[in-house]
Amino acid sequence: MDTALQHLIDQIQTAAAQRTPLRIRGGGSKDFYGEALQGALLDTAAYCGIVSYEPSELVVTVRAGTPLAELEAALAEKGQCLAFEPPRFGTLSGTCGGMVAAGLSGPARANAGGVRDYVLGVQLVNGRGEQLTFGGQVMKNVAGYDVSRLMTGAMGTLGLLTEISLKVLPVAPAEATLVFDLDQASALAQLHRWGAQPLPLNASCWVRDDTAPNTPELLFVRLRGAVAAVESACTKMLADMPGSRMDNAQAGADWTACRDLKLPFFATTADTSLALWRLSLPQTSAVLNLPWAQLVEWHGGQRWLRAPESAREQLQQSVAAVGGSASIFIAANAGTPGAKNCFSPLSPAIAQIHRRLKAEFDPAGIFNPGRLYADI
Repeated sequence: MDTALQHLIDQIQTAAAQRTPLRIRGGGSKDFYGEALQGALLDTAAYCGIVSYEPSELVVTVRAGTPLAELEAALAEKGQCLAFEPPRFGTLSGTCGGMVAAGLSGPARANAGGVRDYVLGVQLVNGRGEQLTFGGQVMKNVAGYDVSRLMTGAMGTLGLLTEISLKVLPVAPAEATLVFDLDQASALAQLHRWGAQPLPLNASCWVRDDTAPNTPELLFVRLRGAVAAVESACTKMLADMPGSRMDNAQAGADWTACRDLKLPFFATTADTSLALWRLSLPQTSAVLNLPWAQLVEWHGGQRWLRAPESAREQLQQSVAAVGGSASIFIAANAGTPGAKNCFSPLSPAIAQIHRRLKAEFDPAGIFNPGRLYADI
């Protein structure tokens, strides 16, 4: 067994015996996300490397501590990519294990799918210090519970991911970004009309940086696919709605900034009482009547805004009314890792499922306690 892996298992077994909490950490790029950061550090950085990569099979297996930048560079050499565009938040320290544990996806999520859709299999160490393997390296390999995808977004609360097998895709032959001057309601309506047509839509971003009158309101739409399909779509969409085509180099930098929350909209404000909220809604939801500037992604499915943490009830009620959820993505105090009750509360039935899963995978409750919910 690899020495680095054995060291991690030894730490887990000792912690389980002593019921000592552990805080799993890869590169630390997402320490701000979630609630509590408790326990002794369980650092996965040393357990890294690409275990296998079969470009012809569109599958790669990596160790959890592998830097995300290293994996993406290896894929790029073969003209392939992670289609869900995992965010890096402007750092090079994010790891593949953290990518899966956080379950966050970038601008292409609405069309390409999320992290969970690309996880084929995982190896993990549970709260008893046992090595377990789930899934494999092909799509049709699941019998019973799909534990591999269950680990996506679990924030390390169920076990330590050690190896991950992912589906990868070829880089699209062509790409174009169009920009339109539209208010939010018109932008959403137009996106829904385009979504019903055979167009190679890949990502969208509507933004108004300020609530002041006459502030520009812009819709950016990215197209990806075959050259002929992208060019035909550009012609049709610009005929449907007055707009312009961006230079690809500038557009690429802007989409990267959008992915990593580095656009001007996300810049820290002088008002330190404002948190960055993430709203998850059905794509067809109407404009929310809220007094804060918004940025809308995923064709309406993800909406960002800065609002005080005291607005929790108002925001959660607004999104619950349309079947969505609201969470604090970055707490108001940037020096504090996370915020209390940052995620929408679970229904009693779902909370019970969470507790049962936690008890099965981590009976001593040592992994990232309180990172998702205070009592789970």
